[in-house]
Amino acid sequence: MAPAGNPSKPPLHSIAATLRRGRQAAGLSLTELAHRAGIAKSTLSQLEAGQGNPSLETLWALCTALDLPFSRLLDPPRPRIQVIRADQGQAVTSAWADYRATLLSACPPGARRDLYRVDAEPGTPRTSAPHPPGTVEHVLLTAGRALVGPADDPVELGPGDYVTYPADQPHVFEAREPATRALLASEYS
Repeated sequence: MAPAGNPSKPPLHSIAATLRRGRQAAGLSLTELAHRAGIAKSTLSQLEAGQGNPSLETLWALCTALDLPFSRLLDPPRPRIQVIRADQGQAVTSAWADYRATLLSACPPGARRDLYRVDAEPGTPRTSAPHPPGTVEHVLLTAGRALVGPADDPVELGPGDYVTYPADQPHVFEAREPATRALLASEYS
């Protein structure tokens, strides 16, 4: 919830999709759900279209009519299990270094982070240009050894070591041993 004096808008796209799915799963028309919730059909129609500025009371009434937990509107359920095997996933390789990043988890709605598996070999370091202002990276080394962090002051990591650093400045990942592996999370402001 936003602090007082700093109101934020509700996540309309998430609310719209959740309401539409809930109404369809219940087998209700727009008219019937609006009647059960005690709101205007036009209001419900706007909400399902991702428009409007719904009040807490309106959303609560809709959740009650659909027998949905209120939190489902703000944080829709995600798949419980996702498995990406070590040799699978969408990988992107570096043109300058023996470095491959595999996307493990894209940023979910309402969050601003991506999660990657990094596979790197000794040789040319992977130097990254600054990302957008406020970007932070988190690296957990799982195998091998690497120099990681700001280009002008990287730290050496071993298996199980973790580092976080501002990624809105030049930064580096340099494998020091064969078969170096890491998990990298990029967090965006």
